[in-house]
Amino acid sequence: MNENEISEIIIKCAIKIHTKMGPGLLESVYEKVLAYELQKIGLKVEEQKPIPLIYDNLIFDEGFRADLIVANKVIIELKSIKNFEPIHFKILLTYLRLTNLKLGLLINFNKELLTNG
Repeated sequence: MNENEISEIIIKCAIKIHTKMGPGLLESVYEKVLAYELQKIGLKVEEQKPIPLIYDNLIFDEGFRADLIVANKVIIELKSIKNFEPIHFKILLTYLRLTNLKLGLLINFNKELLTNG
């Protein structure tokens, strides 16, 4: 399965969760439920995956933590906030660069319609 096929599944699961649970819960709740839904359909999901940081020839094992990494191909960063800020996109791009992955999804569950988040 390629990144685009995986992202379709992720988005469908996120919409299902948002429809059932609505906006306004903690990010950690959405993270657990999304991981469950993705694992239920057979996808490998890593939660709070440490992303090492290399600086000055030193490796810091836990420089960052990605909310979810699905099938070793897609990073998901979940938010439950009023609006995205530019830093949220920059963080996701940094995670992609550090992991050499090609696709990341930034999902904000704190909207009335998930398509707006």
